This record gives sequence, C-alpha cells and structure tokens, in this order.
Amino acid sequence: MQPMTVADTALGPVKPGLPLSIFDSVHVGIDEFGLPVRVPLIWRNLLIGGEPGAGKSALLNVLVAYAALCLDCRLILLDGKQVELGQWRKCADAFVGPHIVKALALLSRIQTMMDNRYAYLLDCERRKITPQDVFTAYVVAIDEIAYYSATTGDKKQREEFASLLRDLVARGRAVGIIVIAATQRPSSDIIPTSLRDLFAWRFAGRCTNDSSSDIVLGHGWANKGWTANAISPNNPGAGLLIAEGGSPQLVKTAYLDDRTCAAIAAYAGEMRATATADRPRLRSVPSAA
Repeated sequence: MQPMTVADTALGPVKPGLPLSIFDSVHVGIDEFGLPVRVPLIWRNLLIGGEPGAGKSALLNVLVAYAALCLDCRLILLDGKQVELGQWRKCADAFVGPHIVKALALLSRIQTMMDNRYAYLLDCERRKITPQDVFTAYVVAIDEIAYYSATTGDKKQREEFASLLRDLVARGRAVGIIVIAATQRPSSDIIPTSLRDLFAWRFAGRCTNDSSSDIVLGHGWANKGWTANAISPNNPGAGLLIAEGGSPQLVKTAYLDDRTCAAIAAYAGEMRATATADRPRLRSVPSAA
C-alpha cells in the first residue's frame, strides 16, 4: 500500500490516520450545553428540512464527509443543484445531478442490489448485515429532493422517483442502505406522507412557521413547545434533532467550508483508490451486492 499524502485544510494539514467506520456514531455538532452530539447512521435514515440558509446542506456535507472516510461504506449522491455534493463525486460510486432519467436508473439499480442482498441474508438465515459481512453499507445522500420529486420531468417520472425512494427507505436499512435526504419543506406535495413518515431520524433547521416545523419533526411537537420557528435566522446550523421514539434536542451542527470539503474529499478519494482498486463499483456492476 502506497503512503497517502497529507491534505491541507483551512484548519491545517490532515494527517493520515485509521479509517472511520459507518458502524460508529457520527459527530454532527454540539447541544445547547456544548456537549458533542453523535448520530448513528447504520440501519437508519435521516430527513433534513428547513428554510434556505438554515444549514441543511452543512449537515448533509458533514455526514457525507464522514461516510467518505469510511472504507466500510460506499457513496451514492444525487444533487439537483450539483454543487452542494459535487465536491464528493470522485469519492462516490455514482453521482447524479439535475437529470431525472439518470436518477431513476440509479435508484432502480440500488433497488436490485437491495433485493440481491436480502436473498443473501435469507440464505444465511439472518435479518441484517454486520461489520463482518463481505459487502459494505451504502449512504444514499440526496440534496434538493424536491427537484426530483416535484419539479423536473413529468408526473409519471416524479411518482416513480418517490416510489423507488420509498422502497429504499422502507426496506434498505437492514441491508446497509442508508438514505439521507434534504429539502426545504418536506410537505406532501414534495415528499409523499407515506415516504416522509418512514424517516425515523429528522433534523429541522429554522422554519418560517410552526406548521413547517411539524412537517419535518412530526405532528404535534410545536404544541409541546418544540418548534424550529423559534430558532433565530441569525443562527444558521442550529436546529432540532429528533431520534426514533425520542424527543427533539437543540443542536448546533458542525460546518465544513469549501476548502475543507475539497481537502477531505481529495484525501478520501486517494484512500479509497488505494484500498479498493480491485473492487467493482456500482456504476459498472449494477446488480452487485
């Protein structure tokens, strides 16, 4: 194995270290007492919502950066704007920008892979993957989900996108498919309720009203005093994080600037190229497990 170069960031050089694992919790920021907040991603899905400038993409980039540094995880990226997740495209097995046909083809391939993995688990008489499995987890990160589900293409294509994504969120967790989706307001015209309700973990950045906050966190939290409408517009990155079966907590998410993202992406790309040079990628073997 060739030694990896030192990547430079806004905070100084990043020295090579032990790879991270997607089976460990991810540091996403601090709570109101300054204590670290960590989110487990494996066997879970996360929905991120909030008004423009609330910090949705910042949180998404933190999670993608962590996944990029995990050799036991592979990346699938869809970005309607291209630039929010574009820096990570060289670390990813697949990257789709504002192209609904390519997005549908990609989700269909992931669905096939998911079915193959379930067939494998059935033969092994098991219910979910473990860190010792021969195949790795996938993080499917989607920014500006509204572009694919409500803006581009025709009605049939948008409905197909929502249906495929719903299947991945509903069935993918046990076989290591982790969906992280970000949008401004995940109302029923953007994300069907049957899909939105499947996300057990949710993050609500600042919202313009209590109703929008409840759409992200779940119905009734505003009446209990938990509303992202109370977050100051001068406090980007602050939001309410809720876990499956839990209560919201106020979190200030970490932030990676463009230079730092580029440096981490370059380092992660080199690390992955060195460690997985002989491993097939999803784009060339669509049905591989």
